Amino acid sequence: MQSLSRTLAPVASLLLLAAPLLRAQDGKPEIYGAGLFTTGKWDFFMAFTPSQDRIWFCEANDNFSEYRIWETHQVSRGRWSTPTAPGFAPGWGNADPHVSPDGKAIFFISNRATAEDNGSKPAYHIWRAAIGSDNHVAPPVRLPAPINLPGTDDFSPSVAGNGDLYFGSDRPGKHAGYNIWMARKGADGYFPPEELDDSINTAGNEVEPWVSPDGSYMIFSGTSRADSVGHYDLYVSRRVSGVWQSARPLPGGINTPKSEFNQSVSPDGRWLYFSSDRPHGGPIGERFDYPRNDFSVSGIGNGKGDIYRVAMSAVGF
Repeated sequence: MQSLSRTLAPVASLLLLAAPLLRAQDGKPEIYGAGLFTTGKWDFFMAFTPSQDRIWFCEANDNFSEYRIWETHQVSRGRWSTPTAPGFAPGWGNADPHVSPDGKAIFFISNRATAEDNGSKPAYHIWRAAIGSDNHVAPPVRLPAPINLPGTDDFSPSVAGNGDLYFGSDRPGKHAGYNIWMARKGADGYFPPEELDDSINTAGNEVEPWVSPDGSYMIFSGTSRADSVGHYDLYVSRRVSGVWQSARPLPGGINTPKSEFNQSVSPDGRWLYFSSDRPHGGPIGERFDYPRNDFSVSGIGNGKGDIYRVAMSAVGF
């Protein structure tokens, strides 16, 4: 979700990922969910339940200062319900949903106030809501310190299968700006977050981590890095013997001189979803609007955040 209104660095050199390049047939990113997930507004993020029949996704206002989460469920093959605001996030000021790999919780960010804020407007903090066996989502709870700290913004919580929590934050650390942090899950909660090392974080900004359920790789967005090619780019790092390897940009065709951000991978590991404000004037793919409403697709490619997907095989997975 990281705010696109912040000052970004100029275009710099590109480093290719040491993995297979994009394939001709399945390697070109395509618009996804025209009329439902992609509408010509600032559309971003796709969070699936493990069964992939329930999705939470996001919308921002035009100046990218407010965020809303929507929910939809699959009615039949290829048909999705009319989006509604979920009970755990009823209005603006909520974003970046992520469902835990076991499907038992949804994590997200919100700037809503609680009694402990003493009337002051809080920053964006990480919240968690339990998902019951009946698919009911319980009222959310803001994670306590040391996860959330006063005066710091936290973005895009992502949970590995072992419960470890990854997120972007502007809290003080070794690196300036926004960086990616990880909090190990213990029996009684989380240990203090650790800032990831130079293989991930740089003098630029790194945000929006998405970690695989087995913790073997991470895809994140970054800006103002030495290898940036656009405003925001997508990067991948593999974890080998418990050590994160040097992150590299995703291969050609995914990153552009514009912004690519808010990525997630489908629970079956087949698809990478991300948002991009690249211009688009070609086919918009399968329509997801029922009943048909041409207004809901008229703004696609207008320079706001459209949702794309690309096969994970194109990324080397």
